[in-house]
Amino acid sequence: MRNILIKNAEIITMNKQEEIIQGDIRIKDGIIIEIGSGLTPRGDEKIIDATNRTVIPGFIQTHIHLCQTLFRGKGDDLELMDWLRNRIWPLEAAHDEESIYYSAMLGIGELITSGTTTIVDMETVHHTDYAFQAIAQSGIRALSGKVMMDQKNTDIPQALQEDTLSSLQESVDLLEKWNGYGEGRIQYAFSPRFVISCTEPLLTEVRDLSARYGVKVHTHASENLGEIEIVKAMTGMRNVVYLDHLGLANDRLILAHCVWLDEEEHRILHDRGVHVSHCPGSNLKLASGVADIPGMLHEHISLSLGADGAPCNNNLDMFNEMRLAALIQKPLHGPTTMDARSVFRMATIGGARAVGMEDLIGSIEVGKKADLAILNLYNFHTFPSYDVDPISRIVYSATRADVETTIVDGKILMERGIHQTVDKEIVLREANRSIKRLLRTTSLV
Repeated sequence: MRNILIKNAEIITMNKQEEIIQGDIRIKDGIIIEIGSGLTPRGDEKIIDATNRTVIPGFIQTHIHLCQTLFRGKGDDLELMDWLRNRIWPLEAAHDEESIYYSAMLGIGELITSGTTTIVDMETVHHTDYAFQAIAQSGIRALSGKVMMDQKNTDIPQALQEDTLSSLQESVDLLEKWNGYGEGRIQYAFSPRFVISCTEPLLTEVRDLSARYGVKVHTHASENLGEIEIVKAMTGMRNVVYLDHLGLANDRLILAHCVWLDEEEHRILHDRGVHVSHCPGSNLKLASGVADIPGMLHEHISLSLGADGAPCNNNLDMFNEMRLAALIQKPLHGPTTMDARSVFRMATIGGARAVGMEDLIGSIEVGKKADLAILNLYNFHTFPSYDVDPISRIVYSATRADVETTIVDGKILMERGIHQTVDKEIVLREANRSIKRLLRTTSLV
């Protein structure tokens, strides 16, 4: 049912005034059509009593690897390039259709549980169609694409190396099948992994295809100092400068990480309208560094948040990312840096801006899609509530365990902690079977 009346809620709207109101939300055919107090139930509506509950815009995570969820705990305590060469690439190369599907379902189940309603996802080289099937069945909103890796490199397993034309053709085939699926709930994003793994002809063709189809490009940049040195040796330029040189730096580009940038690269991001996905949990665990997010905020660069993949985090929890995003900057820049509202904006309306859907999601307003999460903050760890900013309570005190209900497009994906579209028992069982099978085909057992 996509006709819902949520009653008696604390509503954190994230509209332009960032109003926080007490009242009701009426949803019809997946769209928010009325916000007010004392709204009268209609016969065709499901009633959700949200007394002592807080309704927020669903979180939007702008950098996720669903294909890696199966590798949780398999890449611990390594830096980026070793993590890729010795763990992630061999495991991605071992994936089959079934393992991709259950890896995606495992990740999506976790994301829904913690109130995330939209993701920007990067898959691996093969079997991406099965990740799209999981996305479609689960009901989550997603931009996703197959990873592209056509640069010949002895560090990359043979199974992940592809030629330029086949990489491009498979990407276009997936786009034409899935882009716009589910009334636009699923969109395609071209996903060259990073400069190190992609040739210049591939990247320039991605630029042209992105413009032709009007879709996003999602890639990594400047995550690690070693990566930057490799890119400089390959191209004679730093990451963002090179992407700008190729014409990729524009408002269709989403760059994950951007930990190590110089002033010229900051200027390019601002002037070209490039979107940066900040992944503090991943950057800390891989010892990549601490991105200058306060500086980017000051320069009005478009910022959002993402958890990255399960083997470099090790969870996909936006509450964790919000708290880290705020706390890691304070020893460097002072206690007033990265206040709770700035971080919450990145997790909601900032993510909507990054995916080009600011007019449809990211805030609770009449006319927008009903992508919502309902939190139960009536608990020991979030009290007292009297005279405390509700957004501060969410960023600094709440956890994913406080999410009761998750709604996408007016469809309830989880209600009172019970999943409606992901069968938990099957997914957990098959995830274990899948990783056991993959490990047998690698030397990582």
